[in-house]
Amino acid sequence: MSTSRKLRLGPLPKTESIKLTFACPATLKADLDRYAAMYAQTYGEAVDATTLIPHMLEAFIARDRAFERENKSEKAAPV
Repeated sequence: MSTSRKLRLGPLPKTESIKLTFACPATLKADLDRYAAMYAQTYGEAVDATTLIPHMLEAFIARDRAFERENKSEKAAPV
């Protein structure tokens, strides 16, 4: 594991998965493949882009302040 660089996405947790298929531009797929290669160098664990995508999306949603505010207001609203 390399400590010289730190990726925004940390080591991946083990989770239950549901299969989802989506299309993306070839340039994004190439970036995802490069990120997966950097991930493998950083953490010493080879993963492919399809393994990283759910964790990247989860991290993105968790840091979206507008989504969080809306989510909190929906939970606080009486049923």
